[in-house]
Amino acid sequence: MLPSRGLLLDGIGLLARLGLAAVWLISGGIKLADPGQTYLAVQAYEILPTGLIGIVATALPLVEIVLGLLVLFGAATRVTAVVSAAVLVAFIAAVAQSWARGLTIDCGCFGGGGQVEPGQTAYPEEIATDIGFLALAVWLAVRPSTPLSVDRWLRRGRTETEATEGNDNTRKDASGRSGTDGEETAPATVGGED
Repeated sequence: MLPSRGLLLDGIGLLARLGLAAVWLISGGIKLADPGQTYLAVQAYEILPTGLIGIVATALPLVEIVLGLLVLFGAATRVTAVVSAAVLVAFIAAVAQSWARGLTIDCGCFGGGGQVEPGQTAYPEEIATDIGFLALAVWLAVRPSTPLSVDRWLRRGRTETEATEGNDNTRKDASGRSGTDGEETAPATVGGED
């Protein structure tokens, strides 16, 4: 028997979330472990003024790790996916401009980076890889609700609270008094007369 469409989409969403989290956590962890190499990788793109290279080289791994943790736990998934997509588009643009300008660098996406020999560049592969990661981010931006996520847990809690409040409101009569299901609240009579 085939799984339902909802289960299939949930499975794809969970895999996309875990895959993107792994990308950010591995990439950020490698960069954080070797800040000197990260500095050289950022510098090799020849985009930033010298004063900003150190700031970007320090901030980039931290941003990647924060994005990875948020995606891993499924917290603020849509916002995190949109920010992830923006970062990935910036990476793609940086690699593409390096290629167009004839620079011979390693992207430094997963460590390393910096100048390489002319025959060692892999710009098409690096761009294709980042486009694949971008597809994961776009999927999560469009369909952020995934299993085993903080977002879904919080949404479920809100839905249950709203349902409980809705049930309480429907059980009150016009005077605001509550009765039990199936019971009618009879008006009080004065002097025992009907």
